[in-house]
Amino acid sequence: MNKYILFVTLSLHAQVYGMVVDTAKVELEEVNVVTRRPGTMKMRSSVMNEDMITGKELLRAACCNLGESFTTNPSVDVSYADAATGAKQIKLLGLAGTYVQILTENIPNYRGAAAPFALGFIPGPWMQSIQVSKGASSVKNGYESITGQINVEFKKPHDPEADQVSANLFYSSTNRIEANADATVKLSPTWSTSLLAHYENETKTHDANHDGFLDIPRIKQYNLWNRWAYQGDRYKFQLGIKAIKEERIGGQTAARQASSDEAPYTIGIETERYEAFTKNAYIFNAEKGTNLALILQGTWNRLSSHYGVREYDVKQRNAYASLMFETAFTEQHSISTGVSYNYDFYRQSGYIPLEKESVAGAYLQYTFNLNDKLILMTGIRGDHSDVYGTFFTPRAHIKYNPNEYVNFRISAGKGYRAPHVWIDNYHMLASNRVLQYHVPADKKMDEAWNYGTAIASYLPILGKTLNLNVEYYYTHFHHQMVTDMDTDPHAVQFYELKGRSYSQSFQVDATYPFFRGFSLTAAYRITDVKTSYKDGKLREKPLTGKYKGLLTASYQTPLGIWQFDATLQLNGGGRMPQPYTLYDGTLSWNARYNGYEQLSAQITRYFRHWSIYIGGENLTNFKQKNPIVDADNPWSNSFDATMVWGPIHGAKAYIGIRWNLPQVTKD
Repeated sequence: MNKYILFVTLSLHAQVYGMVVDTAKVELEEVNVVTRRPGTMKMRSSVMNEDMITGKELLRAACCNLGESFTTNPSVDVSYADAATGAKQIKLLGLAGTYVQILTENIPNYRGAAAPFALGFIPGPWMQSIQVSKGASSVKNGYESITGQINVEFKKPHDPEADQVSANLFYSSTNRIEANADATVKLSPTWSTSLLAHYENETKTHDANHDGFLDIPRIKQYNLWNRWAYQGDRYKFQLGIKAIKEERIGGQTAARQASSDEAPYTIGIETERYEAFTKNAYIFNAEKGTNLALILQGTWNRLSSHYGVREYDVKQRNAYASLMFETAFTEQHSISTGVSYNYDFYRQSGYIPLEKESVAGAYLQYTFNLNDKLILMTGIRGDHSDVYGTFFTPRAHIKYNPNEYVNFRISAGKGYRAPHVWIDNYHMLASNRVLQYHVPADKKMDEAWNYGTAIASYLPILGKTLNLNVEYYYTHFHHQMVTDMDTDPHAVQFYELKGRSYSQSFQVDATYPFFRGFSLTAAYRITDVKTSYKDGKLREKPLTGKYKGLLTASYQTPLGIWQFDATLQLNGGGRMPQPYTLYDGTLSWNARYNGYEQLSAQITRYFRHWSIYIGGENLTNFKQKNPIVDADNPWSNSFDATMVWGPIHGAKAYIGIRWNLPQVTKD
């Protein structure tokens, strides 16, 4: 803004209020006018259909962990996997989270034995941003992405904006306590390190529906991470070491145990996880983006559990390596190529055979950019598994910008995933269904094609920009491990697909800043997911909502002191698996469940280096009635805690404090 205009304005105000201004002594600094950017943004420059959930968006709700970070996001659904353990699962494009690749800073992570509770292993205050990529993704990170990728970026010690110290304390009406803290030390202009710590404890016994089972399990978790970074002119290096220990206790309450002559039905789950990674990059030519990078990661994960008399233990060891080279030949042509290696080893309890797989692969990705008007990215990777043989993964993306107001995107690509029946369906242990699976002589990977199209528009209306997005995705499976809960209502059958299996997802969403500090987002999605079962019939996939509506509003006062956020979700109904008859002659559940609404809200008061927030979740107080089937008879074959389609606890209030001490800047 022009200094002369500011000076004249200041002089006029001084005259009005009787002040005297010495024009010879007035010296004004340059002023930057800053507007409030939306917390969730469509990444306009990306050839892929990617949403960026910024750190500011994560502050709009409690966001205690990754699973609670999608409250205001219309694309990702998060629900309970069962009504006994508190495990959460995500869905993207109507399909389960097993078909979504989870990345941490672009490293494949939280696979296999970590997957059932992975959404609770990433604390919200540690995250800097989340990128959600829909449909076929880049071939750089492997072949496992079928419906998309979720990449988490953490706080980094070498970032200029990294705080010296920050902390977050949280308490909820369910007696959940959380404490998070991180500290960063700039050892030199090139070396830095940080320590991140997380503690949570669900301290209270909850049984709001008086069925004798804990609605929320008792959870205690310790999570620690130390990372180092070296940022030279050409060579860059990162090293990180993580450790997680968690204990979950569920099942019958002490009062129900005391009033019953039967042995108590208890649930105990213990997790230990250790992880180490290193990133190395050498930049040959910064202008052309020519660099060579090496990523190494190793993890050890142990899950030990019992559900009544059922016991299941699994230990997983994983090693991952990736060597990548990138360069731009010209402004229009660039390539990325590399090789990778992944090793998995599973030792499971009982008579389950050892599972191990070694996969080596290579990829080549080419990008053509015509003045940012037309971008074409094609990639192919080939991998060889010592279990499944050799397979190829082609993917392609096209982005076209006819003008500054609209972007068109088209994508197509294949994805694969090795099914691990027992750990993939771990939540099924929370029922007394018989698990039936015969390992076929010729095991096949899950294999699917995904096609998508999206239109993102940026329309100037009344001096502001309306962001309007329309997208459609179709996923078609060639091979799939089917989970069948219909053929035998007292069993879960696993077998390979014989017939069709697909998912269709159509979504439209719009965001508009109606006035200064206030923005509103509205979204609606329709989902159609069907699978062929043993009897040859193509059926709607059970426990999958047909639609989702979302309305989320955010208002921040002009000086940024107060912020008010509210989100309303409309969750559509769906089909239930085939019901069975209970001992009293009633059906275990209805053939379908109805839709329901959920409301969440939060108020935040900002101070210079700290803020306090208070809010509530599920303020509509909607609860699924009797989410545990035949809870009075946990040892019968009718007992089932996996038929969850809605919230299992009512309204919850919370309060929290955030505090930060910025780095001291030197002039």
